[in-house]
Parts: sequence; C-alpha cells; structure tokens
Amino acid sequence: MNNMNFSKIKIFTLALIALVSVSSASAQDAKAKKLLDQVSAKVKTYDNMFIDFKYGLSNDAAGINQETRGDVTLDGDKYKLNLMGTTQMYDGKKLYTIVPEDEEITISTQDPGDDDAITPSKMLTFFNEGYTYKWDIEQNVNGRKIQYVKLTPMDSNSELKSALLGVDAQTKHIYRLIMTQNNGSKITITVNSFKTDQPLPGNLFTFDASKYGDYYINNLD
Repeated sequence: MNNMNFSKIKIFTLALIALVSVSSASAQDAKAKKLLDQVSAKVKTYDNMFIDFKYGLSNDAAGINQETRGDVTLDGDKYKLNLMGTTQMYDGKKLYTIVPEDEEITISTQDPGDDDAITPSKMLTFFNEGYTYKWDIEQNVNGRKIQYVKLTPMDSNSELKSALLGVDAQTKHIYRLIMTQNNGSKITITVNSFKTDQPLPGNLFTFDASKYGDYYINNLD
C-alpha cells in the first residue's frame, strides 16, 4: 500500500472524528455548548448521509500545501470513504481498504464502539468528549452565516493544538473543520455538499472479491 496515502487517510479519518464528538465541562461556553448540542441532535435524525468535501493539508515549515477532494457515505456504523484514490469501506463487521494504485486490499476488523476506532461515522459528533470549547468568529460564506466554535483538547499530550469547527447557523450542519497540530500542520475539511436520507444501493457496503481478481489481499482478520 502507498504509505503516504494510508497516512493521509488516517489523518483524515482522525480529523473526521474531531468533527463529531465534544463533551461538556464545568466551564464550557454556554452558547457554544448549545450550538454543538444542536449539531449532534440534527445528525441523529438522519438515516444516512452523503458528504462531498475538500481536504487540505498544509505545513509552511515543511513546504507542504496540498488539496484534494473526497466523499463519504454514512449509514449508521457503516461507511464508504473515497479519498486520494483509496477506498475504505466498513460493512459493520470488517474494514476493507482498497488501493487500486498498488492493486492491494487490506481486510481488518473494527469495533465502532471502541473509543480508539477511527471511523468517519464519528466525524459529526467527535466534539462531544475530550474538548473544551468557546464561541469564536462568524463568517458570511455566499450569504450563509457560519459560526465557529474553538475546540481545545483536554489531553495535554494530544497531537492536536486546537480546532475551529464552523457550523451553518441555519441548517446546523458542519461546514468546515480547521485543525492545527502541534507540529505546525493544518488540516482543513470543507463540506461542498451534504445530502441526507438518500436511496442507497443494497450492496453499497458489500465487498465483492470477484471484482479484484488480480489484487493482493492482506487479511489481518
């Protein structure tokens, strides 16, 4: 597998986790907490979600400035993520990472209930635990009011320095996540389109090995 792509996929999915899970602390900003509670409540009303996004990674000191696009379909714990030529699919029991460039597939198990599990299904609620947060700037994006909340990890050993979560004030959907790491890297995820409760093919999350006859399958199960 292309190690660079795999690392970026991992960074991205960690970023998605940050998009969906912030918990309350005794000194939280009341306005920020109310807004994030509304985001979490809204997400829980959907049967499934399709998100098309732009992903950016920059680090001025290292001379890195990259942008790409991707999409993810989420249905409960199941998901299918397409990013940087790689597909990750979780069918509720097994995780399939498909890399056409290397003609390689890795199959592993993943417990979505595990706190350490890296899953896009957590991207919309990550802010519910492990962060303090406060009201931040407001932006007007093509007539849309985007309200930002600043998130700071409670864990002093976290690789994340801080994050800005931008929420569409009208829809209560996440519009943008900007994560600044202690190593100077900045990850920006911007939602291009957000669709909910779409008719999904019955086999969308089903792995069909017959489609990958020439691929090397690395089964870690």
